[in-house]
Amino acid sequence: MNRKRQRGVSLIGMLLWGIVIVSGAVLVMKLLPAYIEFFTIKKVLADIGHDSEIKTMSSASIRDKFSKRSQIDDIHSVKPGDLDISQDKGVTIVSADYTFQTKLVGNISLLVDFHASSDSAESRTTQQVE
Repeated sequence: MNRKRQRGVSLIGMLLWGIVIVSGAVLVMKLLPAYIEFFTIKKVLADIGHDSEIKTMSSASIRDKFSKRSQIDDIHSVKPGDLDISQDKGVTIVSADYTFQTKLVGNISLLVDFHASSDSAESRTTQQVE
């Protein structure tokens, strides 16, 4: 058999590709719950921000509304006390900054910082600046 005509992946090549694929899968499995919760928090804050009664609501009422929604939507990373409630040009903005940390392997951890806000213009400005 002529060796020059043989083609394919060697055993070492297969092992290296296997390690890369398994590492990527582990990373995705560790980060997916954090991003699902982040998008849920963004949705809840956007719903609260688009509420017609938000201008007349007190901070305690907004936090209570978030607390009820977080129980329904199973949000654990952000507590009502973590919300930052501010006014900008007559618009009430509700935002939250939080950190997600999970163990990866051994003493190596993943740390991800999130910022969610009820103001869609704020997220557009942030994306343009970066």
